[in-house]
Order: sequence, then structure tokens, then C-alpha cells
Amino acid sequence: MSSMGRSSTKTALAAGGVLFAAVLMIMNGLFQFFQGIMAVAKDDVFVSTTNYVFQFNTTSWGWIHLIFGLIIAVVGFFLLTGAVWARAVAIALVGLQALTNFFFLPYYPWWALVIIALDIFVIWALATAPTDAI
Repeated sequence: MSSMGRSSTKTALAAGGVLFAAVLMIMNGLFQFFQGIMAVAKDDVFVSTTNYVFQFNTTSWGWIHLIFGLIIAVVGFFLLTGAVWARAVAIALVGLQALTNFFFLPYYPWWALVIIALDIFVIWALATAPTDAI
């Protein structure tokens, strides 16, 4: 196989990773949005722990997740359209989303861990893909 064939295959795989990351961002954003609605509308769904350093009212967490979810879903859409600015913004926002879910661990631990794992994949896919893959 020639180096040209390997290069085009690598670019195609990278583009697939970016596409998958964009779809994950949209889905993650929507999940966060609905989680935020759930926390704002009925905050007794989440377990509130005592003696947690970063303890917020679950309604406050709900608004944080609701706003972040919408923004991340919109940036994921722009990443799908190939907007140049969306890649850097996506990496920054997904990093912040992972951080907020880290602080949300005591309230809904398994869900927060799943979101953090998906965020790490999205950051990796966007950071390692060549710029011509988008």
C-alpha cells in the first residue's frame, strides 16, 4: 500500500472520529439539558450528600447543566457543519462539561462518570484529528 493510500485512510478515520465526536456532543448536550430540566423541575430525584466541599442546591446544578447542555449541543451542530472555530470551542466546552460533571459526582455518580468518559473521548478525537479532517 502506498503512503498516499495510508494517508487518505488515516484522514478518513480521523474525519469519522470527528463526526462521531460531534454527534456525541449533540447527544451529550441534549442529555445534559434534560438532566438540567429534571433537576430544576423536581430536585428530589437527586441524592444530596452532606459534607461535600462543592455543595450546591440541585436547582443551581440544574441550571448549570441546562445552559451547558444547550451550548454544547449547538457547538456540536456547528462542528458537524465544518465551522473552523467550533473545534477549539468544542474542546474547551467539553473540558468544562467534564469538570462540572466531576463536581456533580455525589448527586448522580454513574451518570456523571459516563458523561466524563464520553467527554474524554470527544476531546481526544478533536485534538488528534488533523485539521483537514473536519
